[in-house]
Amino acid sequence: MDIYTRKGDDGSTGLFYGGRVSKASAGPEAYGTVDEAVAALGAARVVVSGDVADAVLRRQRELFVVAAELATAPTNRAKLVAGSSRVTAAMVDVLEQEIDAIVAEVGMPREFVVPGGTPGAAAIDVARTIVRRAERRSVSLSDAGDLEDSEVVRYLNRLADYLYMLARAVEGEWTPTREKEGE
Repeated sequence: MDIYTRKGDDGSTGLFYGGRVSKASAGPEAYGTVDEAVAALGAARVVVSGDVADAVLRRQRELFVVAAELATAPTNRAKLVAGSSRVTAAMVDVLEQEIDAIVAEVGMPREFVVPGGTPGAAAIDVARTIVRRAERRSVSLSDAGDLEDSEVVRYLNRLADYLYMLARAVEGEWTPTREKEGE
């Protein structure tokens, strides 16, 4: 089997469960940006370790669910499987619980954060900004009526929040026991 099919040479791409659309349309723009986020998280995963690397890998796998939903034509949405190819409210709930746990452990930043405190945090922050772009692209798709009854936008919004706090945890800059210099 060849990696190339030549089907996309006309500027179209295939959708999950069938159909073809322009590569420049809102759906491929949204799930293509999700793909970028997965890759950016992969780059982050190689510079972090342990529980953080495991958490990043979980988010990468969840983004495949997001991409599957975004790559499905509205007429085929009923074929999606909750948690496997369709984002669920429970997935958002888990992110919220994990955000709350990080905040409880490291606290909230008390000032504007300039990314780059550590290589791992910087890589996670790059991924976070790509997730925010994926969220904006998904909002466009939703506004067009192509994400009816979907948790994708909410999930991406919460994922960006989670990645922001995960990066702060990786930096370790706001742990409750550490005082800022000069105070």
